[in-house]
Amino acid sequence: MSLKIGQTAPQFSLDSTAGRIALKDLRGRKVILFFYPADDTPTCTKEACAFRADFADLEAAGAVVLGISPDDLNSHHKFSRKFKLPFTLLADPDHAIAEKYGVWTQKQLFGHKYMGVERTTFVIDSQGRIAKIFSKVRVKGHTALVLEAVKAAL
Repeated sequence: MSLKIGQTAPQFSLDSTAGRIALKDLRGRKVILFFYPADDTPTCTKEACAFRADFADLEAAGAVVLGISPDDLNSHHKFSRKFKLPFTLLADPDHAIAEKYGVWTQKQLFGHKYMGVERTTFVIDSQGRIAKIFSKVRVKGHTALVLEAVKAAL
């Protein structure tokens, strides 16, 4: 599935570090949904800490920040505590939501092919539509671009 700007964001209801979260319950708020491969790995930690550093600005712009990976809740809780993450982490262990959003892809490392999450951020507007998609995210400077997209979203 290839999602496009303006489409309604695929619905989900997942366990998280803040209890069960359903996208439909966030209607009326802007949502930053960032998919990342794994808790407590170098690049994923840099990304999560960048969202932590800019969290106040993102929240002031009216956004709810949600990180999502295939890791389980126990892993998410450890990761969140270790790095004092002020936002919610969603558990997608069967990668069903990553598949719905089109970010469960074939990857390659040292010639070995495997399936995993492609680092991607979606900005969802207050009406539940996709306002911006950041594919194959490079962490440096990413949250500033996300903040601009949030401010531009309805």
